[in-house]
Amino acid sequence: MTPLPPWADGPFELLLHAESHLQLGEDFDRRIALISFDNAIEVAITTYLTLHPIQRGNREYKKADVEKWLANYHSRLEFLKEELAARKSDWGVEQGHIVWAHEQRNEQYHGGNKGVPDKKCLGIIRRAALWIFGVLFDIATPEKELESAMSELVPTAPPTPDDRYDRAIDSEYGMIQVGEQTFYASEILFSVDYGAYREAGVRLSQNPPPEAPAEAQ
Repeated sequence: MTPLPPWADGPFELLLHAESHLQLGEDFDRRIALISFDNAIEVAITTYLTLHPIQRGNREYKKADVEKWLANYHSRLEFLKEELAARKSDWGVEQGHIVWAHEQRNEQYHGGNKGVPDKKCLGIIRRAALWIFGVLFDIATPEKELESAMSELVPTAPPTPDDRYDRAIDSEYGMIQVGEQTFYASEILFSVDYGAYREAGVRLSQNPPPEAPAEAQ
């Protein structure tokens, strides 16, 4: 396979992260998979719009238009709509379906009727993320690229939480609500991004918050 262009690494890492959680299949992993696939869509469009024209087939856009498109999730999809029209291409996944899946992702933050994404929702957001990635970065077979990257993951002993890091992170950030459930901040960060978990744990455990002054006797 042709190597991915280096500027596609960020969006692809999100796809790989999402796929890894999707294959684990537990309730928490399905939530993270939905969030990560949805994030991959935003990051792919943002990355594409901030590239130098030579890195995107010499396509140029007005600065005002780019700022308008980068305003939010829906404006990014509006860019994609205009881009597909300019290329005389069709939607690989219907825009309305992508918006619906994005709304399900928002349920993970703001609560609602569904605590765990179902297979239909995950299937839509996964197809959309892969299709958009392929369109914007000129990747003919994004599914095969993802399968290849998954197969190359070396099975190693999974990292384990560190009590010192957990205490430091939870002391700083407390509890976080996801849907109708509440998790420790350390648990969320450990599951989503171990590197960030370790970095925050090291920093916060080395610089603990100052103790409250003792009351005068």
